[in-house]
Amino acid sequence: MAGLRFTELQSRPMEFLDFTSVTLDEFQQLVPPFEAAFHARMAAWRMDGKPRTARRFTVYKNCPLPTSEDRLLFILTYLKTYALQVVHGRLFGMVQGKANQWIHVLLPVLLAALRALGDAPARSLSALAQRLGVSEADAATVVTPLEEEPAHGGTDLAAEAASPLVPMTGPNGASSAPKTLVNRPNVIAARKRTTPSKMSCSSMRSSSSSF
Repeated sequence: MAGLRFTELQSRPMEFLDFTSVTLDEFQQLVPPFEAAFHARMAAWRMDGKPRTARRFTVYKNCPLPTSEDRLLFILTYLKTYALQVVHGRLFGMVQGKANQWIHVLLPVLLAALRALGDAPARSLSALAQRLGVSEADAATVVTPLEEEPAHGGTDLAAEAASPLVPMTGPNGASSAPKTLVNRPNVIAARKRTTPSKMSCSSMRSSSSSF
């Protein structure tokens, strides 16, 4: 199946920015370290996450992401839109299972490339202050605190601090998203306002059948 390609999107700079959150110039600066990190990973690991012990990685004839630009576009678009994997796979011309493999391969590759450029996300207030060249008190003024702490569910906090993409790459780990307290009165009231009753559903079906 045909899918989105860098050569197609680069001719529309504003749309490219909407898809990736970076300009074409910023994108091109990221390509070389990204591709170097990609080949370093693929020299040691297979697409399925198992250690590489035999043949080298090569781009096969019908590869859905044949170029370094396509691979970078794929993962930046995923991080920007965070679509369902089946939707993201369809966008780039692959089935959900292949999209899942590429996502798990390219997330750590992107992180390695950002670290090589010195642009990896700061994971602590002290690291942010050091990067900005200000005191921790000044750095704290640009940080927006979360309303609720994420549920780690036993995840190694030290590993999370070392790799900001760990929560996204864990195949079966607990969600790191804040949990909604569904029994709060205001949440219950909101559900009652937005959930149609059986009567309204049946009346909608009756009215639609009259067309």
